[in-house]
Amino acid sequence: MHARPIAEEQLDEVVTATRHVNALPRGWLGELELWLESRNGKTRLIRRRHFGPLIVQQPFNPEADGTCHIYLLHPPGGIAEGDKLETKIHLGQGARTLLTTPGATKFYRCQQSGSEQRVLIDVGEAAVCEFFPQETILFDGAEAVVETRVCLAADATYVGWDLVCLGRPAAQERFTSGRVSLRTEVLCEGKPVWFERLCLSGGSPLSRSRYALADQPIFGTMIYVGQTVENAADRVRDALEGHAGDVFSVSQLEKVVVCRYLGPRISQAKTLFARAWDVLRTACQGKPASPPRIWAT
Repeated sequence: MHARPIAEEQLDEVVTATRHVNALPRGWLGELELWLESRNGKTRLIRRRHFGPLIVQQPFNPEADGTCHIYLLHPPGGIAEGDKLETKIHLGQGARTLLTTPGATKFYRCQQSGSEQRVLIDVGEAAVCEFFPQETILFDGAEAVVETRVCLAADATYVGWDLVCLGRPAAQERFTSGRVSLRTEVLCEGKPVWFERLCLSGGSPLSRSRYALADQPIFGTMIYVGQTVENAADRVRDALEGHAGDVFSVSQLEKVVVCRYLGPRISQAKTLFARAWDVLRTACQGKPASPPRIWAT
């Protein structure tokens, strides 16, 4: 049976609609929607709606400019066959938020149907959204669709990364079967400024080819979209000189700075991306990075 959703309340109150969904032949359907606004010098979570296995912890404001840190939770800990998860984030004018997750997202082996995770982010005028989920781990045999779509208003900023682990290297498991579709799209005032898509089958020659993944199990992309300084990429290179080796690269487009990692270790990727984020945040927003406390646990 479906529980009756709770009616939406007034602005400033948290709205939670919770129900158990079993409409799919297999798996869970989960949705989470958050609305954030800037109020009296702080960004506040003014409403939320969710059902299924997606929730948030109590948000807090650890930074002087009132940036709201939010931890997105998926209590089951993994995405199984037939699961479909969707998260929507709305930032009002001038709002600032940092979103992260407490642990890795795991896509388990599928037998018949695949699994999906979609994130839709709407960033209002002069607002800032930083989205730093922990890594996505693709178990051998996973059939996964992972999509992120960001819409930016005028003078808005988006910073986000995706870290992907093919198989479970620590368990000597490789991604030899299954399929993953990764898609990231960013629009600024309705015009596309960044689009990237990767479709990879388990055991594909692309995994081994030197011009593609070069037999490395970990790859990731971080993008900074918005107002940037002219030499942003050079600043990142200078800061990471001697640490990045041949696993990290950075380039700069008109409105986008792109950092990439390809290598053997998630910990290395996170460290390099976090340093690049600190450099870009300092140069472009005038404040240093403020790593979420949960990253230290």
